[in-house]
Amino acid sequence: MKQTTNSILMIRPVAFRMNEQTAVNNYYQKVIDTLSPATVNAKAQEEFDAFVNKLRMVGVDVTIVNDTLQPDTPDSIFPNNWISFHEEGDVAMYPMFAENRRKERREDILDLLEDKGFIINEIMDYTEAEEDGYFLEGTGSMVLDRENDKAYCALSPRSDEELFIEFCEDFEYTPVIFEAFQTINGERKLIYHTNVMMSVCETFAIICADCIDDKKERKMVLDSLRGDEKEVILITEDQVNCFAGNMLEVKGADERRYLVMSTAAHKSLTKKQIAQIEEHVTILSSSLDTIEACGGGSARCMMAEVFLPKE
Repeated sequence: MKQTTNSILMIRPVAFRMNEQTAVNNYYQKVIDTLSPATVNAKAQEEFDAFVNKLRMVGVDVTIVNDTLQPDTPDSIFPNNWISFHEEGDVAMYPMFAENRRKERREDILDLLEDKGFIINEIMDYTEAEEDGYFLEGTGSMVLDRENDKAYCALSPRSDEELFIEFCEDFEYTPVIFEAFQTINGERKLIYHTNVMMSVCETFAIICADCIDDKKERKMVLDSLRGDEKEVILITEDQVNCFAGNMLEVKGADERRYLVMSTAAHKSLTKKQIAQIEEHVTILSSSLDTIEACGGGSARCMMAEVFLPKE
């Protein structure tokens, strides 16, 4: 199994705004009172387009799907939470915590990928769990080490343990389960998505070990990464707040590897961390300030990797 792909699916927003339904447990979202909704959406579109251009300039194959005004889906820019694509031609569809995010799931996107020559053999649909109040938000809830058949999951209201284990059994991943926290007004609160505090790449991993309060769990996660001969690059909780954990390794032209992140994440890194990363990959960053503030997600959340085989 490959860890990185050259093919990415992205959804261009039409009515992007802060989603009040996700703000209850995504503490990275902020209200920008000074901007009108139209301005917020226009800024998000500008950031999106500039980001896509940067990816395409280095040879990443980006499939763009335009969001629709109806139904109302303010978070559609983050497709990796409701769908994932796998090498055997499998597609997984996930149960979402926020009711208005469930409307993001669109079958026409599968038709579009098939029109592009991708092969879809089976759809694994976990969405029924929503009815019972259980959620697993795709590669937000899980960080996949596809090469080593491991899946990392920080449990939270959006990342249910039993569902995660079911996914791991279906896709033959070894589950690595822990809890990750952030400090909010002096209190330790569960981080809503694993992919804001860690990123697993081919030859290295970026992680905020300080988010894992339980020492045994912390050691288990770090041992797991190092056991797979990955260089572990540690980031701080302050850097997590700048979305330095929300990064994704992709392949550009000539199989060249890039670590994709936001400008805020890039700026938060120390010279030493940048040097460590650049031993492995080229850094590609783009400004996502509006998307990060209103959406509470960053570069990684915007990209659904397409690992499907091609005709």
